Amino acid sequence: MPFDPTTRPLTPNEARVLATLMEKARTVPDSYPMTLNGLVTGCNQKTSRDPVMQLSDADAQEALDSLKLRTLAFESSGSRTTRWEHNFQRGIGVPEQSAVLLGLLMLRGPQTAGELRINAERWYRFADISSVEAFLDELHERSAEKGGPLVVQLPRAPGAREQRWAHLLCGPVDTAQAGGGPSGSLPHAATEGLRDRVHALEQDVASLRATVQRLCHELGITPEPAPMSPPGQD
Repeated sequence: MPFDPTTRPLTPNEARVLATLMEKARTVPDSYPMTLNGLVTGCNQKTSRDPVMQLSDADAQEALDSLKLRTLAFESSGSRTTRWEHNFQRGIGVPEQSAVLLGLLMLRGPQTAGELRINAERWYRFADISSVEAFLDELHERSAEKGGPLVVQLPRAPGAREQRWAHLLCGPVDTAQAGGGPSGSLPHAATEGLRDRVHALEQDVASLRATVQRLCHELGITPEPAPMSPPGQD
């Protein structure tokens, strides 16, 4: 029976475990199939993950057992230590390119077609953005007989040039909230990124200001006062 996210959605833990198996199979094949310990470490990475999660061994094992029942993961034979592999493409019924896009969306959250093409570089090399968009459209137009759509295009966020895509493997997505919301608020990850960039810029400005003051002092020059900020920008 085709995978239907509306009746049998994945849990967030299952999606993270499954996508991590998919990622490591392509990026570190020497460590694949994966042990439970290695899998937990991959699931809890601080980079290339949105949201960042903190799964325990028990959480990951429970997710693996559930994925095994749904034929989306299985234990690898021929090793004294239990190792795990994914069966995503067959289990979901999609080609490799679509599997790559879904895996990235599960790991990194909503992304534009351009971001997906860049982030897929170590998984699969898409020829251009048009090819990414073609597979996204195919996933979006997946027929009811096959289980229905697996991705959704989110409303364009305020100030954004491109619309982002989200997966539906964990069930329906609140497109208003995921797209930035009607109030124009940014997603948490974007807000954190902007805050980090502003903080780094402030540090750079402070360092440059100190350098200028030191040079002026050495040369016996009185530095000009900083320009007044426009009204409302203090």
